[in-house]
Amino acid sequence: MFVAPKNADSLLVEAQSEALYLKLIEQINKDFNLANEGIDFPLSISPEEIKIQLHEKIYRMIQYKFAEYLNLLYIIDVSESEIKKLDGSDLVVLAEQVSFLILKREWQKVWFRNYYSK
Repeated sequence: MFVAPKNADSLLVEAQSEALYLKLIEQINKDFNLANEGIDFPLSISPEEIKIQLHEKIYRMIQYKFAEYLNLLYIIDVSESEIKKLDGSDLVVLAEQVSFLILKREWQKVWFRNYYSK
């Protein structure tokens, strides 16, 4: 049964332990490209580095490309209710929280595809 991770670190550890980390990176790359926001993480990227780069990308999008940011959230299918719960007073913190929601949704897609398409 799918259990949503509590934070990005536990999510990435779980992805690695289930040998789905590469599929998670591929899913992130795919959805960012669908939103015309190519990110193209190399498959060799470390979990710590993916967290940092995703956070930076989301931070820049919120600041400079807000319409594209909203489109990305729609394409990835991040829960609107979860986004509305976030406090937007600190952009750095907001970008970190949104990055986790993106990772969580992408992980959910990868996990379900792996366990239910056999």
